Amino acid sequence: MNRKIYPVLCSICIGFLWLSAAAFAQEKEVEVEVKLEKQERPVPEPTTFVSQHSGTFNGEKIEYTVTAGETYLRDAEDQPKAAIFTFAYTRKLDSNTEVRPVTFVWNGGPGSASLWLHMGSFGPKRISVPSDASYPGAPPYPIINAPETILDVTDLVFVDPVGTGFSRALGKHEGKEFWGLTEDAQSMAEFIRDWVTANGRWNSPKFLLGESFGTTRAAAVANILEGNMMLSLNGIVFVSQALDYAGSTPYVRDNLISHITYLPTMAATALFHGKVSPAPADREAFLNQSRLFATDELMPALFKGNTLDPASRKQVNERLAYFTGLSPAFIERANLRVTGFRFAKELLRDQGLAVGLLDSRYTRDDIDDLNADVESDAASDAISSAFKSALMNYMRQDLNITWDRVYMAPADPELGKTWRWQPTPEGESWEPTPVNTAHALSSALRINPALKVMVASGYYDLVTPFFDAEFTLNRHDIKTDRVRYHYYDGGHMMYVNDVSRLKLLKDVRAFINSQVRHN
Repeated sequence: MNRKIYPVLCSICIGFLWLSAAAFAQEKEVEVEVKLEKQERPVPEPTTFVSQHSGTFNGEKIEYTVTAGETYLRDAEDQPKAAIFTFAYTRKLDSNTEVRPVTFVWNGGPGSASLWLHMGSFGPKRISVPSDASYPGAPPYPIINAPETILDVTDLVFVDPVGTGFSRALGKHEGKEFWGLTEDAQSMAEFIRDWVTANGRWNSPKFLLGESFGTTRAAAVANILEGNMMLSLNGIVFVSQALDYAGSTPYVRDNLISHITYLPTMAATALFHGKVSPAPADREAFLNQSRLFATDELMPALFKGNTLDPASRKQVNERLAYFTGLSPAFIERANLRVTGFRFAKELLRDQGLAVGLLDSRYTRDDIDDLNADVESDAASDAISSAFKSALMNYMRQDLNITWDRVYMAPADPELGKTWRWQPTPEGESWEPTPVNTAHALSSALRINPALKVMVASGYYDLVTPFFDAEFTLNRHDIKTDRVRYHYYDGGHMMYVNDVSRLKLLKDVRAFINSQVRHN
């Protein structure tokens, strides 16, 4: 779930320099043998599990097929290079001439399988966890029908990228070939092209739906599909938008933009936990005030730094204390720079609690109450086991998936160690900058004037804040009329709140219908 990749420090043993020529030659021979072994490693036929189902969705009775299986991507030599495992839900049609939309759904990470969106909101069955952010308890967890999902308006393909779920590199290829910002987007675009080809869906209305890093990916994939593959999309749904990471880094103290984009989420969180005094009568008005304070007062103050006059500094401190629920003394010690992670630890410190990052409605009792940052994420700790258990049970009981292969959620441990954020090819120079695929989205929107974007944001998301979505998509040469914003009473995965889940599904359904009718 968390994008944060910590660098791995390594050292080279001095003794390596004294390897003999013979030993070095022997090592190279072993490397050659390993490469030959990889080249000769057989690739089995793709594995597929097919089952038939029926259900009533949005009041409509639907017969559908679930095809859970591998799609092989091929290299330049036309040899299989990766198996992409997906859960494809396709409606049985009465006529071969009927054109039905298809939506490709993935989560983020990088390194997250699709189980969150699959079992949390958009699949025909879902895990039920408490909407009030309380702990869901121990197994067994309730796995229930989800008649509100959008199978009435679109087929759904839940995608697990290489190194997650059952998806893996094949033959002589290695996972690290797919573990990078550009490499990941390219493989996902190739998968979509190959899937629509194999299933005869080139003329179907097509949508992308991603969460978190999955939105980073979706913007890049859309640009590849539209620009390089001549495969047009009807719409993109961003759940917890993360396109320009300058506005979604809650742990970088010197990034002034993040102090602005996180402030409204801190205000929503402080209000939720009863830390805003006096409490406002209208939440929306209060959040709008926090937006204005962040851009019109806090940003100029942070930009001025030491040149800010004492009277203005005192006023900004008091206003920041009001919106965040933190003490003026803490804010002064932080030099007016309160990062999202430190806010999560400080807000309820007097109660010995830390609030969640993915969803700040959740709380946890950290071991060390004196730490500056949280020890773990309260939201992830609370629900991860329930979601994983639900998917594993659903695969075996409903989809008859009896594979003995490990379903990688969490991802292959090597993925995080070798992931490449560099957007340029290996060997080319690159000056590090925040990850940003908003320009790719802007390009895709210009190639395809009919393409539009829906943005779904949770008020309590301290990883990808809702104000950052507004900040990002109102810049980077993206026209206002191409983007629609929706807000929910939840966090990063707003669908764990059942009221928000229903609203999200309703909003996505309306968006898909509008984009299909438009075209």
